[in-house]
Amino acid sequence: MKIAVLRETAPGEARVAATPETVKKFAALGATVAVEAGAGGPASIADAAFAEAGGTVGERAATIAGADIVLGVQGPDPAALAGAAPGAWVVAGLNPFGDRARIDAYAAAGLEALAMEFMPRITRAQSMDILSSQSNLSGYKAVLDAAAEYGRAFPMMMTAAGTVSAARVFVMGVGVAGLQAIATARRLGAQVSATDVRAATKEQILSLGAKPIFVEAVKGIEGEGTGGYATEMSDEYKAAQAELVSSHIAKQDIVITTALIPGRPAPRLISDAQVASMRPGSVIVDLAVEQGGNVEGAVPGEVVLRHGVKIVGHRNVPSRLAADASALFARNLFNFLSAFWDKEAGRPVLDAEIGDAIRLTQGGQVIHPRLTGAA
Repeated sequence: MKIAVLRETAPGEARVAATPETVKKFAALGATVAVEAGAGGPASIADAAFAEAGGTVGERAATIAGADIVLGVQGPDPAALAGAAPGAWVVAGLNPFGDRARIDAYAAAGLEALAMEFMPRITRAQSMDILSSQSNLSGYKAVLDAAAEYGRAFPMMMTAAGTVSAARVFVMGVGVAGLQAIATARRLGAQVSATDVRAATKEQILSLGAKPIFVEAVKGIEGEGTGGYATEMSDEYKAAQAELVSSHIAKQDIVITTALIPGRPAPRLISDAQVASMRPGSVIVDLAVEQGGNVEGAVPGEVVLRHGVKIVGHRNVPSRLAADASALFARNLFNFLSAFWDKEAGRPVLDAEIGDAIRLTQGGQVIHPRLTGAA
């Protein structure tokens, strides 16, 4: 069983899909691990560290030759996988909805594509969930990015020259990223509030010492979809939410938006008029900017000034913490493959619950129901 780890080629991608820690663990299972030279460089991992852990470091052609499993952070170029074993697994974040042509190419090449972002949110798969591990870091980094752009201090300071008021931070979307943003902003001394369409998050917000901002007048709307994700809300709820947010957002110094709906464009949470209602010098960080954005006027990869408000739209936020993001991502991949490792077969053998949830292609065909229209 040969596992290949390729150097990421997507623009701005600094993460790597394995670390010396996971290479050593794969070797202990009996696998041979080949790492493309320079794969860990952007994440501050030297080739020598992979070699010391038991990996073989070489050029891309040698790395991929005969590989049974190819690990990636983002889906590798199908052309780069020439030479892999027939039916080889491609295990990575594959962006199935946003990059369908790549998935079709994997199928045409006879590869079995496993999309880690489709991992079901069930108890036994928590340690395999790349979305959670990377979102956790995104929420943390979003607050630091906001602090870097904000021209004032976060905590309240009482000095001989007078008092500095605490920054008011509003987090919209209380998933993994939002919860970490709340916790980080609280640690920095900000006055934090948060909102979400899922009523169950109110207790989580309170447990972190923040103030929940929720629509109360519209009854019977929980906003909870399958797997703990948010769902699209009714027009009645959207109108009530917009009114509530408009009055609250005008008083905030920093807003962090994190709302995503799998397989659909990011919901619009903040309009241009709401941006204009904030005082000059305020900051908005849009963590959903690459999926269409939660904020009107946000631009992927840029920090723009609109109505005196900075709108931060960094791409690939986890990659801005490449060392830690790689360590967590690599552990997610190892936890996944090792959980299904069959000692007799010398390779992982997936069960139906998780295998069917993440398998996109098999036998030369795209088979996942969410991609074929059968779901």
